[in-house]
Amino acid sequence: MGDRFRLVHLKSTELEKSTLEESFSSPDAEKVSNETPLFSEYNISKTYSSKEILKQAKLDLKHPDPKIRIFATQYYLEKSYPSIAMPILHEILSDQDPGIRAQALSSLIKFKDPILYPFLKKHLKDKDPKVRIIALRGMFRFQEKIDLNILLQILSDESSRVRRKLATLLGWTQIEGTFPILIELLKDQDSKVRKAALFSLVTLYPEEGEDRLIEAMTDRDPDIRRWARGALNKIMAKSLKR
Repeated sequence: MGDRFRLVHLKSTELEKSTLEESFSSPDAEKVSNETPLFSEYNISKTYSSKEILKQAKLDLKHPDPKIRIFATQYYLEKSYPSIAMPILHEILSDQDPGIRAQALSSLIKFKDPILYPFLKKHLKDKDPKVRIIALRGMFRFQEKIDLNILLQILSDESSRVRRKLATLLGWTQIEGTFPILIELLKDQDSKVRKAALFSLVTLYPEEGEDRLIEAMTDRDPDIRRWARGALNKIMAKSLKR
């Protein structure tokens, strides 16, 4: 059976490569296409029982090639029953390869089980920013449990991508008490973080946002100054129409 699974993998190498690159090249990538034939190939053989397929998946998760371990995680465990997949995914979270930890965490999040929240908090301290971003994104799925003190700690994250993700996620959700966090993010050294924070602040707090847009007109980054000017012009245009 292992040869059959490996043959499926080899036949799908190019498609798998492009799918994985799309999945992990960007920290904001949320979805991987469900239309890829990899999982259907992996699960299509009616001649194998689910127990046999699970056995092969476990073997693949020990394979030295990280692409095959990601393959088994994404195209079997993620589609399996939570009672089967979650214990195995928890084990994979200790993998040395950050891409596999990221995929395992992303797969776990899709089960939307509140029991995952402590694992998400733990992996906010992962040494790889890609994993920390996925953990942060997962926490916002359980926003009623979010501790603002944890978000404050992310302000000092060494990766600007993580801080920018925080600024963006805050704008997508309604969490009480996030205004001071956005104000701090407006002071970030990275211009992309400041811009994301400004956009979120204007979205969530329109009145206070206008004052911040005026302040942003003197930002040291020309892109932020242009964006703030354009946003203020739109606000003025709407006011004139009213």
